[in-house]
Amino acid sequence: RDEFALPFGNYDVSITVPADHILDATGELINRKEVFSKIMMQRYTQAKKSFSEPVVIVTQAEVEAASKGFATNTKTWKFRAEQVRDFGFASSRRYIWDMMAVKIGNRDVMAVSVYPPEGNPLWGEWSTKVVASTLKSYSRMTFNYPYHKAISVHAKNQGMEYPMICWNYGRPDKEGNYSERTKYGMFGVIIHEVGHNFFPMIVNSDERQWTWMDEGINTFVQYVAEQDFGEAYPEAIAPNKKYPSRRGPAKTIVDYMSGSQDRMAPIMTKGLNTYNFGANAYSKPAVGLNILRETIMGRDLFDYAFKTYSRRWMFKHPNPEDFFRTMEDASAVDLDWFWRAWFFTTDYSDIGVQEVKKFYVTSKMNAEVRQMMESRGMKESDLPPLVYLVEEGSDDYEESMETATLNDVVTLQQYIMDNMTPAERAKLKNPRFFYEVTFEKPGGVPMPIIAEYTYSDGSTERITYPVQIWRKNDASVGMVIASEMEITKIVVDPDEETADIDTSNNTWPKRKKLGEFNEFKQKVKG
Repeated sequence: RDEFALPFGNYDVSITVPADHILDATGELINRKEVFSKIMMQRYTQAKKSFSEPVVIVTQAEVEAASKGFATNTKTWKFRAEQVRDFGFASSRRYIWDMMAVKIGNRDVMAVSVYPPEGNPLWGEWSTKVVASTLKSYSRMTFNYPYHKAISVHAKNQGMEYPMICWNYGRPDKEGNYSERTKYGMFGVIIHEVGHNFFPMIVNSDERQWTWMDEGINTFVQYVAEQDFGEAYPEAIAPNKKYPSRRGPAKTIVDYMSGSQDRMAPIMTKGLNTYNFGANAYSKPAVGLNILRETIMGRDLFDYAFKTYSRRWMFKHPNPEDFFRTMEDASAVDLDWFWRAWFFTTDYSDIGVQEVKKFYVTSKMNAEVRQMMESRGMKESDLPPLVYLVEEGSDDYEESMETATLNDVVTLQQYIMDNMTPAERAKLKNPRFFYEVTFEKPGGVPMPIIAEYTYSDGSTERITYPVQIWRKNDASVGMVIASEMEITKIVVDPDEETADIDTSNNTWPKRKKLGEFNEFKQKVKG
């Protein structure tokens, strides 16, 4: 779990291998003409101009021919790398090699794949395109990729990263068939490991101490890159309309956050000291950043702040406070409450509808005001004309109130006529229903309240109340709603944006709980 954390350095490396080997590594190949054949040089020149499809530098037929024997002579491949924190290379006589160019800023970067015949047809069709798409997405979210290439190397059962080169799994069976799980596993691991070039190979955090700054931040950008890839290559994810990301969306962390507190640790815990390393270091940080981007800050503001952090800490060694401070500094948004709740505790998100009261407007004094007047020895004549709210079902409630309009409330009409111009009166709406909706927050993590109101005509309205609404009362908060139509349903967090662990309190009227047998029947019906 504890991977390396190294300073930056420059490398000049010479690697001597059998002459029939294909080799690629961290850094620029500085003796290409010495180790490439004439046809390889021609194909490489073509690849540097190909921005839509990979060009095969070493074909499968050439690999199969080379595999029939063993070279007796050798070649020395020479690489030079600057500003990298490690070095990696891959060498084999059984490597197919393809490349394509990617426009990053004003530079052309090479997306590269090396893989044995066992990787086809999956690798030849998609690996290099995934690399290219990943470089575009990460560069858009952070900074322009500063190196001249990124390599994806086929491995049977692993994913591992080094500067400019990474190893990725995803192997078809012997007949060349592969499952959706294998395909998406390959897509995801390539995006993730290529993404590690940015975090932590360039934004050089210490994974041994702060695992989430490497794996969690990278997993967040991986989610963005996966969605970008699905949009760029819909044929790769068909029949899905969107890339089915395993991590990133808020709902993907609910099972973990609703689990036993005895098996949970804050994100800030050292990786080796956690029970669920994957959820704690990868998923929860990624989900938290996605919630910030999609629900709390908005994409434009979040992306600006995140890009500021990435650029500010290129080729440096940030700590958590550097990330927290930069996100707030660049966005001018106080996020202390979020860092504290999401990163430093094991609290969870849970917001629901506690109570809904319906009121009607009347000119008649209600019981509550009468009691207050009596306690103070006052009479109704001591008050100016007022408008009162009567709760449905109370002693003051009358059925005739349901059909009354504001035009029937004499005192209100007098106020409007005396204090508003004809133009202002023309713009007035005429609400018939008044509601007091009380939202509760059993969970410890503050979140915006995303409420969807359904009205009697079937129309819906979605209102997001900002997270600051919890400042005065951390347990419950009430909202008053005036409506021309009756509210028939309220749903909190309808799109599951806040990682709410208990949705049983998210709906009003309360959903009737099915018995175990009926729940089973519903699942069978789908």
